[in-house]
Amino acid sequence: MAKRFLFSLFLTWILLHAVPAPALAQVACDLERGVSGEVVEVIDGDTVRLAGGMQVRLVGIQAPKLPLGRPNFEPWPLGDEAKSALSGLLLNQRITLYHGGQTPDRHGRALAHVFLGDDDQGLWIQGEMVRFGWARTYSFRDNLACVRELLALEETARQARRGIWSDPFYQIRAAIPPAGLLDLIDTFQLVEGRVISVQAVNRRVYLNFGQFWREDFTGSISASHARSFEESEINLTSLEGKTVRIRGWLEERGGPMITITHPEQIEIVDAVSGGN
Repeated sequence: MAKRFLFSLFLTWILLHAVPAPALAQVACDLERGVSGEVVEVIDGDTVRLAGGMQVRLVGIQAPKLPLGRPNFEPWPLGDEAKSALSGLLLNQRITLYHGGQTPDRHGRALAHVFLGDDDQGLWIQGEMVRFGWARTYSFRDNLACVRELLALEETARQARRGIWSDPFYQIRAAIPPAGLLDLIDTFQLVEGRVISVQAVNRRVYLNFGQFWREDFTGSISASHARSFEESEINLTSLEGKTVRIRGWLEERGGPMITITHPEQIEIVDAVSGGN
């Protein structure tokens, strides 16, 4: 208990004295102002409760998960540390919510970008959590505001091995061979490899990372979602031969697969043809 208290104090000092993430006035995102309130409880590394009972899910990020009463749930590494980091930033502080997409979620929580204080000079909390490595970028098709900014902050944190990026649990996974990925089904992963072919089959587009699509890792995009790529910087057919990183929940469809619904799930790592 004493060690955890000291760790919390250390996190608070670091978060308050390091160069902070941008304030709202400096974040180039299209956000609509919502309500303000005081944080009376930090539930985990990406969820808080306001006075009055409103539960707020910090949209755009995913912190390490805690059991939170779920039976047989194995906590993710560094979940308590991520919660302590968010507590150091927000507990008993006044915040303002800003929205850039759907809210609330299916659990009734407000999905919001969170800023300290009541004006546009307040610290952007999602940016701060990602910058210090206490959360990953976690996007949804109907809530994409600020995702590009979060991805850039995440890359910096990962290169510096801050927070979760120092733990093997959160490492970027190789697309090939697929055996290791099959052990991670139903988990959120960042998977990286070279796309050897792009194929349209039965109203879906497949990014194939191996010769045997029934066994190897694949990214899958529905025809309706593929249309959103036409307006983005990512041309799906041009990904062939490039090294890319895909983020999402792993599922098993013969081999391991991630369903892709929006361009922000794909990062082009290396535009040069070659091996993984």
